[in-house]
Amino acid sequence: MDNWDEVRTAYQVARIGTVSGAAEVLGVHHATVIRHIDALEDRMKVKLFQRHARGYTPTEAGQDLLRVAQTTDDQFNQLAGRLKGQGDDVSGELVVTSLVSMATQVVPILTDFQAMYPDLIIRYLTGDRLFRLEYGEAHVAIRAGAAPDQPDNVVQKFNRQQAALYASKAYIARRGMPSGLGDFAGHSFVGHDNVLSRAPAYMWMRENVPPEQIVFRSTDVRALDEAVIAGAGIGFMGCWDAAQHEDLVQILPPKDEWAGAIWLVTHVDLHRTNKVQTFLKFLKERAKDWTL
Repeated sequence: MDNWDEVRTAYQVARIGTVSGAAEVLGVHHATVIRHIDALEDRMKVKLFQRHARGYTPTEAGQDLLRVAQTTDDQFNQLAGRLKGQGDDVSGELVVTSLVSMATQVVPILTDFQAMYPDLIIRYLTGDRLFRLEYGEAHVAIRAGAAPDQPDNVVQKFNRQQAALYASKAYIARRGMPSGLGDFAGHSFVGHDNVLSRAPAYMWMRENVPPEQIVFRSTDVRALDEAVIAGAGIGFMGCWDAAQHEDLVQILPPKDEWAGAIWLVTHVDLHRTNKVQTFLKFLKERAKDWTL
């Protein structure tokens, strides 16, 4: 059918029996109802109603239309109920995205949240690619850096991710403990392989450590963390991650210039759904324990 509005109008006329009654239900002028009926009958080349003083009575063709439209209307109502239920229940899929460097903090929270809601399937997407909330690629994004400015997104300041310079006890035993920034000569460093990285910590390293001293490089922050833990050199790690490893020693304490702002981002169409709001509340409560 080319025009569902006309079919819906005819359905209401057949159900109620009057143009004025259908117009009231549909919230349109009675002239619009008459125009829709006339256009539909003209398109279908059949009379759908007998007009009389008391109103409109469906013809045999009109009765057929009434039955089909009734089924369609019921299906739409059932669909609306299912969609509403998906919005009200904490079930189905919850898709969360963040930088992979935050996985050690985020995964335990996602695991506990799923345990609270067994009907929920968690999808956790990581990587450098910016997942598009407006295309439905994720429900919640945890992002670092400058405040996201994509249109139609709800952006909340979440926290700050503190970073410091660390080395393993094995590295210090082998190479000694530097006394400060001026004592870095002769030491090895672990750094990002992308010289264009805008991460504040690695920008600082490029400015303060000669490139020949950055002897272990990778574009994967997990590999960089593992290299520091394994004793490859001195490198940046998130304070929360480093605190999980007793074998690490802090070489320089965190600085504001190394910290990165963390943002919670949701799309305006999904922000108020019960599933998203329930998760955001849970995440914020659990994140109070983060040492960032």
